[in-house]
Amino acid sequence: MLLTEASLSSAVEELARRDPDLAQIVVRHGLPPLWPREPGFPTLVLLILEQQVSLASARAAFNRLEAVTGAVTPASLLVLTDEQMRSIGFSRQKASYARGLAEAIQAGRFDPSRLVKLPDEEVRRVLTAFRGIGPWTAEIYLLMVLRRADAWPAGDLALAIAAQQVKGLAQRPAPAELGALAEAWRPWRAVAARLLWHHYLSR
Repeated sequence: MLLTEASLSSAVEELARRDPDLAQIVVRHGLPPLWPREPGFPTLVLLILEQQVSLASARAAFNRLEAVTGAVTPASLLVLTDEQMRSIGFSRQKASYARGLAEAIQAGRFDPSRLVKLPDEEVRRVLTAFRGIGPWTAEIYLLMVLRRADAWPAGDLALAIAAQQVKGLAQRPAPAELGALAEAWRPWRAVAARLLWHHYLSR
């Protein structure tokens, strides 16, 4: 199911009825944003940049990439030198990941626009077949770009911190524990994730 502003609102109401801790987030901070992202290559590159760094530093690097290329496309990225990629803010590994993705698109082996038609599990399989795109990146693409209602990035640090605070846990939950906790929020785990991020960002 594609989440919209309307379905997000109704799903938040349902989760708030089912979970008093999530209801308190709504009381304190209101509805969470939908946080939609545009589908395609530029967003995948931004997600690669966001891995294991702050969102602000990743966005700054992406803005530098846009400034250098004019438009972030597979062709414009592939002409950049290693030195240019480093000066933009790509590590050697992340530059390799972004180039691999660009080459696959250029060669016709991958078309990001086709992901919208695939079921969640197939999207995960297709994306994680690329070096540098792991479960977290695939789940965030499902959640924010394809706006699937039940995507759940169990390895997200902000979600773990928020869940610990909201649920009053003694320790920050590991990904497996966070996944188990989220079972109660099916089929709206992506909405629960937005609520927890809303709490995390509103502290």
